[in-house]
Amino acid sequence: MEEKVIKARYVIFAVLMAVAAAGVLKLRQHGMGAVETVHPHHGPAVQAVYATGTVEPTVMMPIASRAMARLAELNADEGAEVTKGQVLGRLEDEDLVNNLAQLQAQAKYAQQDFDRKNELGQKGYATKDAVDAARAKLDAANAAVAKAHAEVGFLQLTAPADGIVIKRDGEIGQLIPADQPVFWLSCCAPLRVAAEVDEEDIAQVTPGQDVLIRADAFPGKTFNGTVKEITPKGDPVARSYRVRISFTGDVPLRIGMTAETNIIVREVKDALLLPNSAVTQDNKIWVVNDGRLAQHSVTVGAKGETETEIRDGVTENDEVVLSPGSDMKAGQKVHAKLRQGA
Repeated sequence: MEEKVIKARYVIFAVLMAVAAAGVLKLRQHGMGAVETVHPHHGPAVQAVYATGTVEPTVMMPIASRAMARLAELNADEGAEVTKGQVLGRLEDEDLVNNLAQLQAQAKYAQQDFDRKNELGQKGYATKDAVDAARAKLDAANAAVAKAHAEVGFLQLTAPADGIVIKRDGEIGQLIPADQPVFWLSCCAPLRVAAEVDEEDIAQVTPGQDVLIRADAFPGKTFNGTVKEITPKGDPVARSYRVRISFTGDVPLRIGMTAETNIIVREVKDALLLPNSAVTQDNKIWVVNDGRLAQHSVTVGAKGETETEIRDGVTENDEVVLSPGSDMKAGQKVHAKLRQGA
């Protein structure tokens, strides 16, 4: 008896499930689902080009030796303020110093030889060709001394202008290759940002545009800038162009910091806006007219983090589906629920 009751309950449960499934199928066929809708509203819209960059000095000068030599003296370190002509460091090379001494000795002999032959020439005891040859040797010797003297002078690393030492490479006793900078000097101008803009966006960027700048080192703060320069040659590998941005006013940022930039391309104070979720990737929306769905193509403008500007294809009186599903069909019946405050 108990077994029959269990079987009867199972049959009743199965029948109820079949009826429910049939009801759901019927609802799907007739499209009686509920969808949340919104009205487009007016508000500010900003179209910007996003790019990441690095804070750098506007003028950065490397200070290096022209000859390979050993670092013998350091008179400045990173962060030091220096003045034009100040000796920041010194390298030593015995070969250059000895070569200078040898050339000076040769120049002294050439001078004495010229003076002697010139005197003999005035008395008629030496030909003009002999005097001219002695003069040529003297000039060559003096030129060699001047060159060697300059090379020795290059062993002193001096500041070409007033500025701040932003980087120093090398320690006392280290052999420094020729043309390898020992000091990097920042001078003459404030900091700037060098940002890499995708080639797809670079056509929208022009000098003079306003820029909003953020840095992870200063969360919650936004700094203002202006587009100053756009490099004429892009990077074919990264597919980007370098854009240099100057700051508006003083900033606490430091050289080498990463910066996020938003270059303002277009700004509209009273734009028609929709939530991003309402606009499909192919710039279409679903609207509800008399309880049925219809799809419209729209022209979009600025896209923000949460909202998209609609420039054409919708009015503020339209009921737009907030989050359209992939199974929606034109003409399908739906129950629209307007979101309050939208």
